[in-house]
Amino acid sequence: METQLGNMRLHERNGVSYLTAPALETQDWVHHAFSTRLGGVSTGDCATMNLGFDRGDSREHVLENYRRFCTAAGFSMESLVATAQTHKAAVRRVGREDRGAGILRPKPWHDIDSLITNAADVTLCVYGADCVPLLFADPVHRAIGVAHAGWRGTVAGMAVETVRAMGEAFGTRPADLQVVIGPSIGPCCFEVDAPVMEAFAAIPALRTDTVVRDDGNGKFHVNLWEANAILLRKAGVSQITCSNLCTQCHSDLLWSHRATAGRRGAACGMLAIKENGHDSVL
Repeated sequence: METQLGNMRLHERNGVSYLTAPALETQDWVHHAFSTRLGGVSTGDCATMNLGFDRGDSREHVLENYRRFCTAAGFSMESLVATAQTHKAAVRRVGREDRGAGILRPKPWHDIDSLITNAADVTLCVYGADCVPLLFADPVHRAIGVAHAGWRGTVAGMAVETVRAMGEAFGTRPADLQVVIGPSIGPCCFEVDAPVMEAFAAIPALRTDTVVRDDGNGKFHVNLWEANAILLRKAGVSQITCSNLCTQCHSDLLWSHRATAGRRGAACGMLAIKENGHDSVL
């Protein structure tokens, strides 16, 4: 089953719901998907598709969720490599020797909010539940990246750091990149106080009137989607697709930290270079 939702496609297979971006589906050398909160075995606050090991869920439940999601969405569970997100802007290059890190075995790194690779059948995993997941695909050099950009990561330039790192590692040119801004809290719901607003206002590349809306009561709404898009465009990236899916507005389908007051599971965006031009599982 497949339906359109925002700028994404919602799929359902074997009881598991997941999202894909048409802009990346045209790239036949990569495979990607974003999880929803539906189709897993977790219970309580994490019901049902929780992919975070740090949410108070049992490891057995989380691993079974990965198995179900990977089978439905077409990934090899053994190929997964996880970020170590701490709202910073550090990037790490990974390869086949890192497969399983953070999922099947402990991560050997810390404070890594972005992963990049040009190795086939290495699935990069980025997490969120309101924060912005970014997927990067360079079809010329056959290289990919993922990044986690909450408001702190956005202000720190996480998106631009990933572009820069891919350029240094693989020769990626910003103009060649396809970038997807995944499901995350939208400008409709991301209300902040003055210190957060001022962090965005202090970035010269951002036009505050485009990214920040003054509510007139000491509160502001920030557009994380547009902030990341502006910074990417300033870095030379023009092929940018925004999911236009707000996690808080769609909290029945997507994990939202704000909608659940922090009592929630974690979603995952996955991106891989296909092995020999074929999906790992499907």
